[in-house]
Amino acid sequence: MTKPILEVKDLDVFFGTGDAQVAAVRGASFSINLGETVALVGESGSGKSVSALSILQLLPYPSASHSTRSSIIFKNQQLVSSDTKTLMGIRGNKISMIFQEPMTSLNPLQVIEKQISETLALHSGLTGPEARRKCIELLELVGLQKPETRLQSYPHQLSGGQRQRVMIAAALANKPDLLIADEPTTALDVTVQAQILDLLKDLKKELGMALLLITHDLGVVKKIADEVCVMSEGQIVESKSTDKLFANPEHPYTRKLIGSEPSGAPTPISDSAEKILEVDDLKVWFPIQKGILKRTIGYIKAVDGISFSIRSGETLGVVGESGSGKTTLGLAALRLQASRGKIVFIGNPINGLKNKNLRPFRSKMQIVFQDPFGSLSPRMSMAEIIGEGLRVHSFKQTGPRQEVEINERIDECIKEVGLDLSMRNRYPHEFSGGQRQRISIARAMVLRPKLIVLDEPTSALDLSVQGQIVELLRTLQEKYQLAFLFVSHDLKVVRAMSHRIIVMKDGLVIEEGEAEQIITNPQAPYTKTLMAAAFN
Repeated sequence: MTKPILEVKDLDVFFGTGDAQVAAVRGASFSINLGETVALVGESGSGKSVSALSILQLLPYPSASHSTRSSIIFKNQQLVSSDTKTLMGIRGNKISMIFQEPMTSLNPLQVIEKQISETLALHSGLTGPEARRKCIELLELVGLQKPETRLQSYPHQLSGGQRQRVMIAAALANKPDLLIADEPTTALDVTVQAQILDLLKDLKKELGMALLLITHDLGVVKKIADEVCVMSEGQIVESKSTDKLFANPEHPYTRKLIGSEPSGAPTPISDSAEKILEVDDLKVWFPIQKGILKRTIGYIKAVDGISFSIRSGETLGVVGESGSGKTTLGLAALRLQASRGKIVFIGNPINGLKNKNLRPFRSKMQIVFQDPFGSLSPRMSMAEIIGEGLRVHSFKQTGPRQEVEINERIDECIKEVGLDLSMRNRYPHEFSGGQRQRISIARAMVLRPKLIVLDEPTSALDLSVQGQIVELLRTLQEKYQLAFLFVSHDLKVVRAMSHRIIVMKDGLVIEEGEAEQIITNPQAPYTKTLMAAAFN
């Protein structure tokens, strides 16, 4: 049998010292052969990324430490006790890493050529025209279109998929033996995700390297991994070939993960359900201006003449890639984005209303954002965040009696979204991602709205938490007959939530219809591509 290129044995990782010490990883063992893909799978906090960072000894020092039994051997070299010089020769050269969020991993002040050339100069000694030629070759290898025109681009000038390709190009610059990919597709659309996974498979085959994949997405694991190690609370609880793991999961945690994918369907709506929102010929055009006088020379048509309606108790799913206009459509429907066209909310035309006249409707239309941590004030407790809307809309003047009513409503909403009342005075940083999203939902629900726009409410969450949030939203919708405009690129979640779906591309509706019909029998070529990427 071929000797593994990487052997991790009895890996322990501790943070802190003394009584405050926490074991982030406990006794983890796994190995990888050349040409093999091993996936570390688990929820946030399970120890996946910490294990991966340990291989390159990139854990924060001195807050992180290993036990004396911990061993990480790469090509007969013990990495745990290696000095800085040895590790510098391995990092980015023999072992490379792709991080989860390319926008924060790439230097915003340097052009793409500079960032790829840096690792070439450090490890291969390539500079000048030779380095430029190698940069173009690498960008071609990872499938970036017209790479010579992208060399002087900054990260913010590229799409998410393009940035991830640049990250992969930089990681492959010195033909590493092992590539560590930490959640490389989490932030990407389903079609771009499929492209990146295909790219990684092709590159692994072409370069003969090993791949360590860190992910919580079981769909990604099925498509690319040969072996799977399931992590929970810092331990590897099950390790098998991919086929065997999905065919016969043995550990309860593995079975829980596999059974966590959002499923089921929304409650059917009544034929007599009231129309909550009607949108006709909605347009959001952003002017393109040039010159000293800022003359308008054209428009970016983010939303270009879209019409739809949503009834009480109904969910309308809006799907499409990044930049298709999904979020802009949701913001425009709530009058949070300037637009043209007709918007009727509970029988009232609101498209022409000034802010003062629009305010009475605001309490009945709410939004839940994609990133719960970014949308919650770090200076306010959970109770203050949830109650803020009540003080703005329902209780403009408060006294002892009103304060009692406000706190009763806050407590009711906290319990309704499945949180503990003992947490009411905690701050956002003291909650998990799933708990923060529940707070966001409670903040929207406290005013008893008729319509909620849900903008990617599950994309930042683990699979099991996604399922819990979907169940919570369906329960609240049925109880209060809420109308949802559900914006997402996760088609499995959309399927579990939506009665109808509209598919957007470049500001236009490409296809619309009943959810199951769109998913199982798409007509437009673009819709077929989306569905194939998500469900195949």
